Amino acid sequence: MTDATNNPPRHKTSLHTVDARTKRRNASEARFKMYGMTAILIGLAFLAILAVSIIRAGTPAFTRTVFDMELTLTQAEFEAAEKQLMKTKAYQAVFIDQLSAKLTEQNVQVAFDGKAIDRLLGKIGGDLRAHYRANPGDLGKPVQFTLPASSRVDGYFNGKVTRDTLVDSRFLEVSDLDLVDALHEAGIIHSAFNWTFITAADSSVDNPGGAGIGASVVGSFFMMIVVLGLSLPIGVAASIYLEEFAPKNRFTDLIEVNIANLAAVPSIVFGILGLAVFIQFMHLPNSAPLVGGLVLTLMTLPTIIISTRAALKAVPPSIRDAALGVGASKMQAVFHHVLPLAMPGILTGTIIGLAQALGETAPLLLIGMVGFVAREYPDGLAEGFLNANSAMPAQIYTWAARADSAFYDKAWGGIIILLIFLLTMNIIAILLRRRFERRW
Repeated sequence: MTDATNNPPRHKTSLHTVDARTKRRNASEARFKMYGMTAILIGLAFLAILAVSIIRAGTPAFTRTVFDMELTLTQAEFEAAEKQLMKTKAYQAVFIDQLSAKLTEQNVQVAFDGKAIDRLLGKIGGDLRAHYRANPGDLGKPVQFTLPASSRVDGYFNGKVTRDTLVDSRFLEVSDLDLVDALHEAGIIHSAFNWTFITAADSSVDNPGGAGIGASVVGSFFMMIVVLGLSLPIGVAASIYLEEFAPKNRFTDLIEVNIANLAAVPSIVFGILGLAVFIQFMHLPNSAPLVGGLVLTLMTLPTIIISTRAALKAVPPSIRDAALGVGASKMQAVFHHVLPLAMPGILTGTIIGLAQALGETAPLLLIGMVGFVAREYPDGLAEGFLNANSAMPAQIYTWAARADSAFYDKAWGGIIILLIFLLTMNIIAILLRRRFERRW
């Protein structure tokens, strides 16, 4: 028998009384919560700083300074210009005469010549000649021309170029700013939304105002079609086999380890692999979206396989057991029950993998898509896949490497468009997960 006197004494304090040890534990928990909130606030602050910096630097790319001028070219002036040896200068002389007359009507007194017009608008004589040659019916009729101003004039309207900092050069002189101000007061020069940046292809290094990201968006679109068409079926099929059918042995363990390691391989290594296999060995065309899509498929496959296997593991084993218990085969249990329930996770992982591939630049650098400047849109599906083109991240890299500061603004504007695409893809992934997700 045990002696009742050996029982430990009961605590005299109440459970509702907070002792010193409980106080220390509560204080430690409060500090941990404070550390967590501080970390979240710091992260949000850096995210806000990044967003503000990108928007502030990229907004000028979506506006441009344009020159609106109504020009009437007669048949006699057209024939006289075509007879001249320097035809573009003849068209420019007609333009200057009509511009001078319009400014005189508005009592604007400012001196300018052909060289000043070249610095403000570039070689407009060639544009006028090309228009009237292509549209002879416009002769004798007033035609409204909207011409982009030079990057220096655009910088003057954006505040990057001032009279105090401007040094006379072949690009812009201080005296030209008097003409710019006069044209602005007359309503001839003004700022407008730059649709060209969204719809046009890239331009030469001497024409930043005409550069656009449209052709690069098309190139990225064709690459994503290749990535989606190859990585989704291959990745899902490999995941289903490894997770549901493959025997558990050393060989499958080796495959799983290699897949995990491939997910951590730097993307430029995949670019070297694509250069060696698809271009040097298979002789596919350089800078083609098809090659870019194949390289990005290799890079995206490990991500899709890992996310798909995680989605398959999340399906409760009872689903498989129930299907097998009512007489379904292994394949029927997987494809009729497990796979539909894992589909939200599979789609989410696929879209995240595509978003990651959309922003990659290093693999495209190795296959030549960075060095190629897309100047036009492809004419069809075959040319879209096989003709040389660029991609959004490659185009941004090209603009950032150019000397003109106007291209630097274009690079930031391209980042904004790229982020819009990435945010859209992530929002679609979230909506798909919420739409198809089932809870047990």
